[in-house]
Amino acid sequence: MHRTTREFVDALERAGELRRVPARVSPLLEIAAIADRVSKGAAPVGPSDSARRDDPRFFDRGGPALLFESVEGSDMPVLINAYGSYRRMEMALGCAETEGGVVGSFHENGFEDIAARIAGLVKPQPPRSAREALAKLREFLPLARIAPKRMKGMGACQEVVFVGDRVDVRRLPIIRCWPLDGDPASVGYPAGVNAGIPGVDHDDESIRGRYITLAGVHTIHPDDLGNPKPSSHNVGMYRVQLLGRNRMAMHWHMHHDGAAHWRAWKRRGGRMPVAIALGGESVLPYAATCPLPPGISELLMAGFLNHAGIRMCRARTVPLWVPASAEIVIEGYVSSEAGGIGWDPRDPGAGPLGAGAVFEGPFGDHTGFYSMPDRYPILEVTAVTHRRDPIYPTTIVGLPPQEDYYLGKATERIMLPLLKTIVHDIDDYDLPLFGAFHNCAAIRIDKQYPLHARRVMHAVWGAGQMSWTKNIFVVDDSVDVHDTRAVLRAAATHCDPGRDIERVHGPLDILDHAAPRLGAGTKLGFDCTPKIAGEEVGGVAVGAAPAATGGDEARIEAYVDEVRAIESVEDAALPEDLGRGWLLVRIRKTRPCQGKAVIEAISALRCEGIESGAPAFTVVVGEDADVRRFDDALFHWCANSDAARDAVTFTTESGATRIAFDATPKTEDDGTDAEPVRAWPPILRVSEEVARRVEERWADYGIGEGD
Repeated sequence: MHRTTREFVDALERAGELRRVPARVSPLLEIAAIADRVSKGAAPVGPSDSARRDDPRFFDRGGPALLFESVEGSDMPVLINAYGSYRRMEMALGCAETEGGVVGSFHENGFEDIAARIAGLVKPQPPRSAREALAKLREFLPLARIAPKRMKGMGACQEVVFVGDRVDVRRLPIIRCWPLDGDPASVGYPAGVNAGIPGVDHDDESIRGRYITLAGVHTIHPDDLGNPKPSSHNVGMYRVQLLGRNRMAMHWHMHHDGAAHWRAWKRRGGRMPVAIALGGESVLPYAATCPLPPGISELLMAGFLNHAGIRMCRARTVPLWVPASAEIVIEGYVSSEAGGIGWDPRDPGAGPLGAGAVFEGPFGDHTGFYSMPDRYPILEVTAVTHRRDPIYPTTIVGLPPQEDYYLGKATERIMLPLLKTIVHDIDDYDLPLFGAFHNCAAIRIDKQYPLHARRVMHAVWGAGQMSWTKNIFVVDDSVDVHDTRAVLRAAATHCDPGRDIERVHGPLDILDHAAPRLGAGTKLGFDCTPKIAGEEVGGVAVGAAPAATGGDEARIEAYVDEVRAIESVEDAALPEDLGRGWLLVRIRKTRPCQGKAVIEAISALRCEGIESGAPAFTVVVGEDADVRRFDDALFHWCANSDAARDAVTFTTESGATRIAFDATPKTEDDGTDAEPVRAWPPILRVSEEVARRVEERWADYGIGEGD
């Protein structure tokens, strides 16, 4: 771990993990397009053995970190992709060994060394001797040093202070990530919806859609106002949209602690103090994203990772403590007058936007799609403080893998001991790339009794932020849960769609655009374990496993050709490495319900000469997906379907039940009265103009091609 952003940058450079870009670049789309291209390439150096083992297909991705030294409209350099590989995440969290300040080898277990420390705390073994008692004392003694260290004076983050009329957040190199960011009209909403709001430059194209994306947002509950050591101090990583000289939009999902604090301030009736801190100790961005149990502060987690408490100083204009080593801190007050989310200006009965609010978004999100605009409260900025020569850290999110993929995989490993404490049946788990975190998890158990897998599914759906998981695959201990192909083969071999799929209704990620209602929809659990007596669910007997599609290869290819011959089908694949159990179909969609029409045509195929008949699972996707890359096709499956509306079951000639999913983009007419389709977002793409400019200037950047 590193005490400051500058120390982290220096360490990355010495380790060969950072490229400096001296060419002048624009913060409007150009930086993001460069970072998106780089993140898909090979990382400069490989990670620990455990990262290679736990992510065998993508451990080497991420490209280098980038430091843009000359950014239009600002005198601050921009750091991006600093956390965008396993090795850089291991460096940030202290998993890298150093000698003389130079990063050398890596601990063999990487993040799992941190997980082991956590496991020792959550399940301590009582000492059996005086020697063990002394060892335990040494083990727990560092915990006394991890609480925040509150300073009496000013911090390094306050070397330069702007307050009152001197505040101008537009001078920060805040980036616009994707072409439609901040443009409601581009996704079907009225233009000018934010016109007339004081301090909001709604028609200024130079600030449209620019977002702070890698900051810790510090808040407290109003009951802690004036408390010198507020127990409610929360640090979350939320996006913040630039609106004008001293106005920003504060976006937080209703499930998050920052939003809960805001609702409490709203009930109280006072403005909510907020501090937005960029940079500082290298552990801070991870701590801000970490799904901690209730009552555990992100600052404590940061201190635990840092082996020392985070140094804090008092903010200048709000009653909050802020990280003293931060690069930049933005202080202000969030309006408590704003109404809640779910406001649509196209609805005649929506009423006015209301005081203290702005129509925020759209924003290109980690789902790979734009999150649609909605009503969020306005932040009035009262101060901007920073170091004398600050570095502005930022990130982009989008189609994986991006920088946030590695932050999420760190959580997967580090939080395993806590998850096993909540759900003790879990042996291990994996968050596959195609699931974009909340959309899919693979769980491994040591199966002991009938329907054991279903017990685990429901336990996971009740476990903190894992409760948003849309699809869960449960395998037994014979399957490598980190081998996505092996997990999907287990589904094809052992998961009978008529017996072994659990459907539940519950909360989903707010960003799930396929959910028929905001933050609520259908989840699926796939029992991919071998079946035993007592698992005759739905009247389907336990007997021979529902073997994956097999038989003569020529006949299988002929079957796939029959699928390709169906009207509107552009391509189809039945990957051998997925056990021939997943039929992936791409169509050209020109009318509503066309995906289901293709499914009906597929179900009518005779499958002559194919063992077990049609594949157990069929996924029909739109033109944006590539069925020759199963990760891409399944990404669209997770993102674009809700099982209550888009799943179709059918029976083969042999009496076997199969399931198919319409994972094409939807229109309102694809919905039903019971399961409607909400506003459907576009997928994220770099604009042709920006892509062309980046391609033409690539040699100027001095980054190198990667692969």
